[in-house]
Amino acid sequence: MLRPLRNVFCLSTRCCSGFVSRTRFVSRLKEDDEACAAALQNGQMFLFHRLSPLLQRTEQGTFRPPPVHASDMQSILEKLCSDRSLLKESVLISCSEQNQAQFCLDVGELDQAAVEELCGGTFIDLRKAFFLLQGAEAPLVAKGQALLRWHQTSRFCSATGQPTHSNQAGSQRVCSSSGIIYYPKMSPVVIVLVSDGKRCLLGRQASFPRGLYSALAGFCDMGESVEEALRREVAEEVGLEVHSLTYSSSQHWPFPNSSFMIGCHASVSPTNSELSTDHAELEDARWFSLEEITAALQVKTPPRRGDPTVVWLPPKHAIGHHIITEWTQRYTKAEGHDTPQS
Repeated sequence: MLRPLRNVFCLSTRCCSGFVSRTRFVSRLKEDDEACAAALQNGQMFLFHRLSPLLQRTEQGTFRPPPVHASDMQSILEKLCSDRSLLKESVLISCSEQNQAQFCLDVGELDQAAVEELCGGTFIDLRKAFFLLQGAEAPLVAKGQALLRWHQTSRFCSATGQPTHSNQAGSQRVCSSSGIIYYPKMSPVVIVLVSDGKRCLLGRQASFPRGLYSALAGFCDMGESVEEALRREVAEEVGLEVHSLTYSSSQHWPFPNSSFMIGCHASVSPTNSELSTDHAELEDARWFSLEEITAALQVKTPPRRGDPTVVWLPPKHAIGHHIITEWTQRYTKAEGHDTPQS
């Protein structure tokens, strides 16, 4: 059976007062258009150009999204002779620890090179950006891109065909004719690391960069539970029957169009672990030993020229990387070895 969620919500109000304050501040901005408009005037802007985020190289050689102040964005629009009303297309994504509202904005109608020069950064495809970003900034960028994409593809009501309009925060869209309210949605996806006790199973799709392997994943069908979807995906893709599974963690993932990833571990019998890969689903699937996974975890960036002999894994902030690391640490601890570093 699926393990209950860890009890992570039992912190006292005193311990999480900063979190509560920020959460309520963002919630108020979603409900109050005037308050959100006022917060926008002093907010931070995360910029995108046709859904590619703006990144800036730091002095340490790492990359981060440069938060552009709203007043600086107004100056940029003036220099590029653009309508300042573009700021109204900003979408609220979060707030800083100092309760400064954070917004995202797609400037795809502006000249890309000109914006990059004025902001001192580069617009980079999000899949590539995920291997460059560090820490908590990756989820912010992912959320921003997902919300911007949703707004771009939800401009008309699916029931009436009439235009929809967004509230100031961008947390909903309303049909101008019927009043139907639409909210951003995510598609549930199970991602599972299968183990036979001493090895773990990874696969790759033909669309993956050369050498990249990850845990098996698939969308939940209508009416399925997580357990049912997981067992079905493993059976379909590699022909194995899962006999036990446990929940690990979850994550929003912006690909292909905003997914809710539900990470799990699953076990199969070592006497019934022969793979029967469905090549319509996967280009390849294979068992990996602890030593092979440990070596793959040491590959920090994609190998140059896509060397197919080098196996590498999803970026550190991806749930696929997390459950692979989790399995490695559990197996290493059980065997009494030193825990490999990822």
